[in-house]
Amino acid sequence: MKKIYLDYAATTPVDKKVLDEMLPYFSEKFGNPSSIHQFGQEAMEGVDRARAQVAEFLNCGTNEIIFTSGATESNNLTIKGLIKATQIENPHIITSTIEHHCVLSSCETVQKDKIAEVSFVKVNQDGIIDPEDIRKTIKESTILISVMYGNNEVGTIQPIAEIGKMIEEINQEREDRKLPKIYFHTDAVQAVNYLDCDVESLGVDFLSLSGHKIHGPKGIGVLYIKRGSKIKSVQQGGEQEYNLRAGTHNVPGIVGIGKAISLVPENRKLADEVKKLRDYFIDEVSKNIPDAQLNGSNEFRLPHNANFSFKGIEGESLLMMLDQEGIAISTGSACSSASLEPSHVLLAMGIPPEIAHASIRFTLGKETTKHEIDYTLKILIEKIKRLREISGM
Repeated sequence: MKKIYLDYAATTPVDKKVLDEMLPYFSEKFGNPSSIHQFGQEAMEGVDRARAQVAEFLNCGTNEIIFTSGATESNNLTIKGLIKATQIENPHIITSTIEHHCVLSSCETVQKDKIAEVSFVKVNQDGIIDPEDIRKTIKESTILISVMYGNNEVGTIQPIAEIGKMIEEINQEREDRKLPKIYFHTDAVQAVNYLDCDVESLGVDFLSLSGHKIHGPKGIGVLYIKRGSKIKSVQQGGEQEYNLRAGTHNVPGIVGIGKAISLVPENRKLADEVKKLRDYFIDEVSKNIPDAQLNGSNEFRLPHNANFSFKGIEGESLLMMLDQEGIAISTGSACSSASLEPSHVLLAMGIPPEIAHASIRFTLGKETTKHEIDYTLKILIEKIKRLREISGM
């Protein structure tokens, strides 16, 4: 049976060059980087090199890079660490309705615990935020705006640089009025492979990314923290990562994410090919499958993402049928996580629940071939026809 992987937004295979870089740090260079002897310092050299690689990619200082266990921890640290550091009573946070669950859950938690007020800005039918809606939501007590760069479900790209410029101008006015600075955070997990992540041009104070989305290992992430930003650790037990992230360094993971991010510019050369394949797939689905609805923006969309809703189809059933044929994709609903609720992203875009339940996400990668796409199209057309016959559509 063929095996075709079209779920690159969920995770990516580790690049052989990344694995080769990591392997010595499991056994030969096994020291604890907090140790001052030669074994520890050999491991610390790997950590320092990776920190420099990430800093070069993001165009920032090495002391502005914090290694975490992944983007979920990075996002939690940003939100909760900033609240912990602020001296404002009932600080205000602004985020969007289509953020990753770790951002939404963190915001809902601090609101429930009554340590912050949170506003959730809506998106349009394409899943795009209007910066003016953010401007209108800002209060004197606002300390953080968090907007994801590229959406993990529908691939929508947000105008991060435009929002960053707006916040910079607002902060200048607030400084004159002696109001607290508004910090800007973006979850750039899905964007790193394809979009400009220069923190200076984006105008962000915090940026999160994850290793396993860029052909690096799982269990390792990064949080960029602009120099001078107010933030406190939310876990204790050690002085690692500039006293912001206690715990022994995951040296192989850190070395891996450093190597992976150094390869991103090389991988981006394949982005046009990925987009061409994705566009071909979208065109063929639209031509050959009736009542197929593409979800998200046509223009402002990550080049590897195609999210479709197929009328009369239950997404989970289609996923399982494709999996039996060796094709790995993802549903647009949360069914696979033991929830029967449809995707919060699609609902936020105004898509009816019954259509949201019928959504499927296809995400391509640098290894995807046209032959694999053609095979997927053949099987997809067959299975949708079969499911619609069963449902009497």
